[in-house]
Amino acid sequence: SHLPACHAEPSGPHSATHRFCAIRPSLFWTHESKVAIMPPKFDASEVKYIYLRCTGGEVPGGSTLAPKIGPLGMSPKKVGDDIAKATKDWKGLKVTCQLAIQNRQAQVSVVPSASSLVIKALKEPVRDRKKVKNITHSGNLTLEQVYDIARTMKEKSGARQLSGTVKEILGTCFSVGCTVNGENPRAVTDQINDGTIEVPSE
Repeated sequence: SHLPACHAEPSGPHSATHRFCAIRPSLFWTHESKVAIMPPKFDASEVKYIYLRCTGGEVPGGSTLAPKIGPLGMSPKKVGDDIAKATKDWKGLKVTCQLAIQNRQAQVSVVPSASSLVIKALKEPVRDRKKVKNITHSGNLTLEQVYDIARTMKEKSGARQLSGTVKEILGTCFSVGCTVNGENPRAVTDQINDGTIEVPSE
């Protein structure tokens, strides 16, 4: 490979530390000394959001938390305890947590999903995840409970009307394995489609 020709800079006070390199189509100066780059200043008013999946009522493993919050100068143990406390109402359920971090303090909130809301509404006894595998949910929900879940998920839903969100929740109920008003969720969806069941507008 052919390197560009370098020529001595015209005489000047810094001629010993600079070289003039002609590289077509542009000309630029190269500096032989290293420049120290300062890290960005800590901004106490900045809010950072971190999302992670965890089991309600339990402290997440250090291997999950440390890579996310370690660089922010926070203690994984303290944040883990805060998460366990904030998710105690979701004990045993897989939930998504949002950490709003400002000035090295974390505010924990649960970001609900349709499946977690459905399973929570079934009010099943807490099971030991290590001992019980392939858990089946065979409970029953009322239509009013489905409406309440749909209202909670309305902002995330792509449906224009509440009835569309209700159908999405009924699909989740079918996937989970529970019944609605003692019937198969698909049968309830058909009744909404043919007008047998009228869904409130809000």
